[in-house]
Amino acid sequence: MIYNVGSIDRYVRIVVGLALLAFPVRGAPLGPAEVAAATIGFTLVVTAFFAYCPLYTLLGVNTRHEPRSR
Repeated sequence: MIYNVGSIDRYVRIVVGLALLAFPVRGAPLGPAEVAAATIGFTLVVTAFFAYCPLYTLLGVNTRHEPRSR
């Protein structure tokens, strides 16, 4: 598998994803905004875990820096 999510990007995805996953737990009835937030949060956490983002592949973005060979 080709990895295209760098370490800083992964940490940001985890923090934002967990915050979005916690948003629906605040006690209010679930509506479309809460479901969307949970879906986006879950997607961010999963892409951080696998260090691969399909959208980055489509856009040609790569935040992972490979070590330079000498």
